[in-house]
Amino acid sequence: MADRKQPRLPEAGQWPDRLVPAALGVGALLAVAGFLMAFLFAPPVNGASVNGVEVIGGQVVSNVLLLSQKIFYFHMPVAIVSFVALAFACYYSVRFLMTKNRRFDTCARIAMEVSLLFVVCTMITGDLWTRFEWGVWWTWDPRLTTYLILMLIIIAYFILRNAIDEPERRSVYAAVVSIVAFIDVPICFMVTRVIPSSIHPVVVREGGMSADMGITLAVCMVGLMLLGFALYRTRFRQVRLTERVEALKEQLEDRMSDVR
Repeated sequence: MADRKQPRLPEAGQWPDRLVPAALGVGALLAVAGFLMAFLFAPPVNGASVNGVEVIGGQVVSNVLLLSQKIFYFHMPVAIVSFVALAFACYYSVRFLMTKNRRFDTCARIAMEVSLLFVVCTMITGDLWTRFEWGVWWTWDPRLTTYLILMLIIIAYFILRNAIDEPERRSVYAAVVSIVAFIDVPICFMVTRVIPSSIHPVVVREGGMSADMGITLAVCMVGLMLLGFALYRTRFRQVRLTERVEALKEQLEDRMSDVR
């Protein structure tokens, strides 16, 4: 019997995987350093301090309110990482729709998994900030609302993947949802510039951060970016190795059936 052309096996690993241990270690160190800098180096509200409760800029400010500002140094970076992950998911989804290459579907799915993790972290830190600052767990602020919609779209992405059995149709529908999720990203980012919000001031453009606050934010941002990269590559390698094992099993079963 003539030999049949075997399908290409999923790769066992790629060169970026060698960067994962370093990225994980450096990212963890920077994240811890950013946490310490937020409380020990960066001043609260540009150096504001209170003795008990005082009125600063027409607002009643307490020590709890000043400490709640520290959440910002983690809330903003995890939101940015979630946006970056969604950008990669959208890119790989477009590539899949163009080529129908299963590898791109896997890349998009893992990027969506990473984005969901950081979206949940963003919502948690945002809710804590809202609770400490305004005394409520939720308010229908424009950015909070658009970001909630984004989280629901991402959750719908995974529900859809689990609801469809046929692989190619599942991947196509999931790719479309991934692209729709990314469309919400610029809306989330720009909504406070279109609809002014006291909850989400435009701190960078309006110069709301001092140099030490900016350094602390940058350390947290780089650390969380590296952690996001390490999570993506680790998960990608695990999934591709699983796919490789399944492909090898199929090849072995085909050869056994040929022998029989």
